[in-house]
Amino acid sequence: MLNLYLEAIEHARVYDVARETPLELAPKLSRRLNNEVLLKREDLQPVFSFKLRGAYNKISQLSDEEKKRGVIAASAGNHAQGVALAAKKLGIAATIVMPQTTPEIKVNAVKSLGASVVLIGDSYSDASARAYQLRDETGMTYIHPFDDPQVIAGQGTVAEELLRQSSNDMDVVFIPIGGGGLISGMSLYLKHFSPTTKIIGVEPVDSAAMHDSVKAGKRITLEQVGIFADGVAVKQVGEHTFDLVKQYVDEIILVDTDEICAAIKDIYDDSRAIVEPAGALAVAAMKKYVKQHQLRGKVLACVNSGANMNFDRLRHVAERAEMGECREAVFAVTIDETPGSFLTFCNLLAHRGITEFNYRISSRNEAHVFVGVSVASNEENQEIQSTLESHGYAVVDLLDNELAKLHVRHMVGGKSHLARHEVLYRFEFPERPRALLDFLTQLAGRWNISLFHYRNHGAAYGRVLAGFEVPKPEQKDFQLFLDRLGYAYANEDNNPAFKLFL
Repeated sequence: MLNLYLEAIEHARVYDVARETPLELAPKLSRRLNNEVLLKREDLQPVFSFKLRGAYNKISQLSDEEKKRGVIAASAGNHAQGVALAAKKLGIAATIVMPQTTPEIKVNAVKSLGASVVLIGDSYSDASARAYQLRDETGMTYIHPFDDPQVIAGQGTVAEELLRQSSNDMDVVFIPIGGGGLISGMSLYLKHFSPTTKIIGVEPVDSAAMHDSVKAGKRITLEQVGIFADGVAVKQVGEHTFDLVKQYVDEIILVDTDEICAAIKDIYDDSRAIVEPAGALAVAAMKKYVKQHQLRGKVLACVNSGANMNFDRLRHVAERAEMGECREAVFAVTIDETPGSFLTFCNLLAHRGITEFNYRISSRNEAHVFVGVSVASNEENQEIQSTLESHGYAVVDLLDNELAKLHVRHMVGGKSHLARHEVLYRFEFPERPRALLDFLTQLAGRWNISLFHYRNHGAAYGRVLAGFEVPKPEQKDFQLFLDRLGYAYANEDNNPAFKLFL
């Protein structure tokens, strides 16, 4: 069976539509991790994913009768584009069933290639069930995204290129896993021609169908799958792929959303390419593996499997990347509710970058602050907490708190019966080191701050929303104070959002 696969890979018909993608050094990652990190750029394919290799290899070998009936496939997006492109190249009608959660960029790409699209369900498995039903009704040929020997052979051509392009023997290769087609084809080829190379598969923690199946010794079906890395959101892996992974893959590593987001940023920093979450799995696992095994001086290859990223998703990626890299610590800190307490607290963090500072008055005795701080490592995170606690502050580490990171940080505020004579202002100030501390130093005065909201979004200007308790007799003095601040500001007292929610 191995020889049949090897021969199929060597003779795979992929280059009518696919290109041989480069194997590039990632210099920044290499320096940071003290290893030679190589990126196999499958995100540079015509459909921005490796999937067209297997799809074309399969479809090009159909009989004339099968081609006449047309093809149907189920996919979360990348296989869909591969099938659509292959069908267009060969003049075959194609229907693609996709989950309703598929990013719009992938749906539109499939339609632009001339395929018909059916949207149903929340995962690949939902789409697959409908595709099989349509196949039975219409007689179209089903093109499986991973569990087909010819599809597996097409994906295996990535490994053939990898070995040919690498000037040094590769110590470890990291490969993303959805249904298992890519890692099956690559691992059997690599293990035959480079037996000392370790093969590490990668899955998200919330879509670990292959990992859990290998652990159980049989294919299992997940009840639910995460859809952040939609390209690998598979409830059950294939029969062929499961058997091949058991034979040829050394280990499967699981990574979480924050680690994936950090890897997307790492790849961007090195290549200026924005890969999709599934496309960053290999780099996320590679970083984790290097840390766990304290690797140095090794040659590590990562497959960037795709770049079909919805633009809207970049907001989430940017928000979570720093946490995934342990470059932002997030705390809830209780401080005294007294004038100047904010400034005293921030002075403790004066040599660090404050990325977020949110507060709403809730007591006359103590204040609860949601604060983010730039850090270089998880150890520094612990160091900050120890420093704050040694100065008498009650601190709660929120780095692993999903509720805090997803929702609470945006909800600090709301109405408060304690806020008296409240006025609301927006401020802008040039974003630079110590900018927030300088701003708070300027604000430190005789008026109590009842609300404060700041988040560093990487823009040229920092933006703050602040509430102050200013009795009517003191409003002229407060206006003079604002004018002397030297910052752009706008009064928001009549803003309907303020009246309704703050």
